[in-house]
Amino acid sequence: MLELIQSFGMTGTEWTISLACGFLVGMTKAGLGGVYLMMVPLMAIVFGGKPSTGIILPILIVADLYAVKHYNRHADWGYILKVTPWAVVGVLIGSQVGNSISDEIFKSLLSILVLVGIVMMVWIDLKKVETVPDYWWFAMILGLLGGFSSMIGNAAGPILALYLLSMRIPKYSFIGTTAWFFLLINLIKIPLHVYSWNTITLETLYFTLILSPVIILGVFVGIQIVKIIPEKLYRILVISTVVIPSLVLLYR
Repeated sequence: MLELIQSFGMTGTEWTISLACGFLVGMTKAGLGGVYLMMVPLMAIVFGGKPSTGIILPILIVADLYAVKHYNRHADWGYILKVTPWAVVGVLIGSQVGNSISDEIFKSLLSILVLVGIVMMVWIDLKKVETVPDYWWFAMILGLLGGFSSMIGNAAGPILALYLLSMRIPKYSFIGTTAWFFLLINLIKIPLHVYSWNTITLETLYFTLILSPVIILGVFVGIQIVKIIPEKLYRILVISTVVIPSLVLLYR
């Protein structure tokens, strides 16, 4: 194992960033919003923008599997079935344009859309509005955008959070639904990364294997934190972890 670690030729700083990413991915998949998104820019600096998406994807899937195992019974398949087909289309579109689109422009637009959505969601809460946009076109738009952003930068967490929170879905249903949705979407993305983008190789899988203990630790730490967070505070936490990464992406 030591020889395998040394074979990557990474510095101590690079390993620290990678381990932190694995841990935060685990916490995110346990239900703590999109906290891992703060690591996306750093991973891109270490490995390059497009290659980093292929490195992060297997890490996400490992955490997805543990999250699904723990929160499986809480998933609301009605919402999953509404969004997933559109998200798959978004993934396919993202795979086609990934080589030509500017990451900076896309992330800026994504950040603006998410921030506007958050403002609308807060307004709904403050005004006690009972009617939310539970329409097919709402699921279509966020599904397409979520799938596209997932393929381009593994950054669909805020999009799905916006959709589910707008539906006023309870805490554990939110986590279970999110876990299953991203497991399905991330598995669909694997062939595209392997055969179209060539960003997943045996080396990236070995790298994920090394990080697996840290990922699993992050999942279990996240599960314990979620247990003690009240419903209202959890909603505020999710919104915060959507806004902050969005501002970071917009600033970049």
